[in-house]
Amino acid sequence: MFLLGVLAGVPASAPPDPWTVANRLVFSVPLPQFVAEADSPAHDTRLDWTSDGCSAPVIGSSGRSFDFTAPCRRHDFAYRNLGKIAGGTRWTSDLRNRVDHKFLSDMRSHCDSRPRIDRGTCRTWANLFYTVVRGLSSP
Repeated sequence: MFLLGVLAGVPASAPPDPWTVANRLVFSVPLPQFVAEADSPAHDTRLDWTSDGCSAPVIGSSGRSFDFTAPCRRHDFAYRNLGKIAGGTRWTSDLRNRVDHKFLSDMRSHCDSRPRIDRGTCRTWANLFYTVVRGLSSP
């Protein structure tokens, strides 16, 4: 039966649902792997991959001591997908909190990769970005 399905062009199994894919990309893969998948022309087209970077007025996504472009891309991806799949019914304050903490973790990991002299300033910026995100978003 399986062979007949393959010969007829029927996939052996359905791809994971968008919720499962988005959760994996937000919470289970390293940030560089997320960026590689986002940049791949073969990424899952059922998901919204758009990003406006870090929409921080004046500051933007980067400065002398930090570049939060990739963490902001994943954060945008999480809000645009986890917040909208199933009509937004799965988006809760607990999930938002997890997404925002992942954002902070991604920024802190970036700061750890910076030259030692920039790390403290980078972490200060990470904390500020996180605080603003927590204060402005809902639920």
